[in-house]
Amino acid sequence: MLIKQISVFIENMPGKLGEVTQVLGENGIDMSALSLADTTDFGILRLIVNDPDKACQVLRNHDFIVKQSDVVAAVIDDRPGGLTAVLQILSGAQVSVEYMYAFVGNQDGHAVVVMRTDNAETALQALEDNHVSTLDPKDIYRL
Repeated sequence: MLIKQISVFIENMPGKLGEVTQVLGENGIDMSALSLADTTDFGILRLIVNDPDKACQVLRNHDFIVKQSDVVAAVIDDRPGGLTAVLQILSGAQVSVEYMYAFVGNQDGHAVVVMRTDNAETALQALEDNHVSTLDPKDIYRL
């Protein structure tokens, strides 16, 4: 299944990242994964949270620019070459990876890679056809 990820555009200034996490915490939003990329003037905070729709709404209510997108969370072997095998499957399906980030969770011997691709549905199908496990929202949102 596809996972909902939120992207928050924040000014590259002291305290702005803390404002985002404070708003989320005060509203009972739990973060499962995050990635922060920055430029000189702003950053993009990508989050997997337990309630993406609520997170978007409360952040917008606090004047943050927020976007929601579909990503795939693939379970890969936590070993040398584990990621390469998954990337080769996607390449064979003509799917381009736009960005990714990973985390080690409660998947014994495995890591989870969150990927934004140019075609999430095709990526998901290619992974499933090649017996690569993907996480459902209930697994990653920790509902």
